[in-house]
Amino acid sequence: MATFTVRVELHKADSDDYEALHEKMEAKGYSREVTGSSGVEYQLPDAEYTYSHSSKDESAIADEVQAIANSVKSKSGVMVTKSAGRAIRGLKTV
Repeated sequence: MATFTVRVELHKADSDDYEALHEKMEAKGYSREVTGSSGVEYQLPDAEYTYSHSSKDESAIADEVQAIANSVKSKSGVMVTKSAGRAIRGLKTV
């Protein structure tokens, strides 16, 4: 199963828009928390998510996330990166 890091930028958005985005992303299985190799859970930076899936690739996820983001604000920016490992420093613990 592949793990992806997803970053979303809603253009001309306010905090209520981002709260709506967080709710919609969570409903689709995207998480704002990540577990480090030590087992400690961390809060990801604002509008960043993690997602795991066995058959979707980066492009399919980017399409899905942009549709979610555009349902909140009509213009958004999305970046999806397939993870080969993570090192975590300075993030808040959950």
